[in-house]
Amino acid sequence: MSNMKIVAYSDGTFTTKVVKGDYEVMLNPEKLQWNRSIQYNEETSIDSSAPASKYSKTLSEKLSFELVIDCTGVVDSKRVNLPSEVSKLSKVIYDYNGDIHRPNYVIINWGSGLAFKCVLTSFNLSYTFFKPDGTPLRAKLSLEFSSSIDAATLAKKDDKKSPDMSHLVSLVEGDNLPQISNQIYLSPNYYLQIAQFNGLNKFRRLNPGAVLTVPPLKAGNTTNA
Repeated sequence: MSNMKIVAYSDGTFTTKVVKGDYEVMLNPEKLQWNRSIQYNEETSIDSSAPASKYSKTLSEKLSFELVIDCTGVVDSKRVNLPSEVSKLSKVIYDYNGDIHRPNYVIINWGSGLAFKCVLTSFNLSYTFFKPDGTPLRAKLSLEFSSSIDAATLAKKDDKKSPDMSHLVSLVEGDNLPQISNQIYLSPNYYLQIAQFNGLNKFRRLNPGAVLTVPPLKAGNTTNA
């Protein structure tokens, strides 16, 4: 099995690699912990004794694992300087990058199953083995990373079609307002509101190529066609 590699990037779209910004681990982690969380807000109605969970947001995914850096010469006879190894890793994932005014973005690659785009959120280091004179030879690192997705990619991923958000709809041949209303609001009955919002008088004849703004659906707005 190939060793895990961590590669640094200077941009959130992960297109520009940092010069000398990669680190190959000496020993692969024994396990990976991948955490995913969803946040809900509890709402209680007057006629109910139990709260309802209303979706708020999906939180960033978390990836955590432990690494061992062994500089005794047993693992790799050429990598025997522990401070240098820690410094190289820290430069890739933790240190402040003056060119971008923040730590690097990174991709964690391991085999064909993992390419996690992320930023470091936690870096804990313990020295576990020493020379007789106190020089450290082995260290254990506990690392946690949070997924990082640029705004454009996130918008495509979410593909938001919620009725409580504004939408821009590009018209094509055959489109009609009841159809658009049903697509956004899950009801065809709000086509008059869409027409009024866009200043349409003859809304039964829509021009292909035009762009309509479909406003958020307001509470209590139940006007029928």
